[in-house]
Amino acid sequence: MSGAGGSERPEEQPEERQRVVPPVLALRQEGVLQELVLGAGQPPHPGISEEQRQAQEEWEALEEIQSGLGETSGTPLPPISFTEALQHFQSTELSESWGKVRAPGRRGILAALLRCLCGAPRLRPQLRGEQELALAMAHCALDDSEWVHMRILQTIYQQLTRSRLGCPRYGAHWEELGFQGVDPGTDLRGTGMLGLMQILFFVLDSRTLLLAREIFQLSQHETQNFPFCIMSVNITRIVIQALQEERLSRECNRRHQVIGVLNDLYAAAFLQLSCLWKRQHGTIADAGFFLKVLQVVFFLTFSTPDGCCDRVA
Repeated sequence: MSGAGGSERPEEQPEERQRVVPPVLALRQEGVLQELVLGAGQPPHPGISEEQRQAQEEWEALEEIQSGLGETSGTPLPPISFTEALQHFQSTELSESWGKVRAPGRRGILAALLRCLCGAPRLRPQLRGEQELALAMAHCALDDSEWVHMRILQTIYQQLTRSRLGCPRYGAHWEELGFQGVDPGTDLRGTGMLGLMQILFFVLDSRTLLLAREIFQLSQHETQNFPFCIMSVNITRIVIQALQEERLSRECNRRHQVIGVLNDLYAAAFLQLSCLWKRQHGTIADAGFFLKVLQVVFFLTFSTPDGCCDRVA
């Protein structure tokens, strides 16, 4: 009777389950896609249906998205230094980004009056190009087709996670680093590639690497956690505003550089924020308030009156 009972079991169930499997995955399980991929670039075999060819194209597109940072091949992209990344932007045509750069120091009578009262000097003419480069980077979006952009992204990942492996261009691993979602590019509005360049500096410079990892570890705290990369982007926004309002001109003139000043201000701001976070036992609910405090402190620091209309010839 047990044999008879076994014959009464529905035999159509496995077939029904197979129908639920998406066509692309089903074809991959049957080995059809493997054969199609091996035959890529060759004339389609007359035995391959239009549906199978379409499935092949879908699968190749999916693999391309998932392997954005070299994960599929198992070979991560080579890490990049801050100097090499900066040289890329110095030599790259950023025409679209240049067009969005607002020239500082041309905001009318009120701005000129405030500059006189606060004693803020103008940036030296020979530093204007570097200032404009920084602002152009802030308007340059993360581009998947730019190899240097992808290397910057992967180097940040490897330095913070201490991993030698590559990582996919999209995925939940970016949320673990403190981005809001699976695509870091969506969190760079207002800072562009300058936002990533400042993180790159932070995790590569020998003076700040240990600090960066310490703050990243704090961001993973059970109760005092915060999104590390989102916080970093917000600090870069403060830096950009200070640059646009020429609050940093005196320091840039003194050091004969702009981007170095921006990076040091960024690192100092992140240090200040982490100290405030630990001292006040901050939580994610305090993030907005702490950032506002940080902005006020730094703007007051770089707006100390020490002369009137201190201009640079």
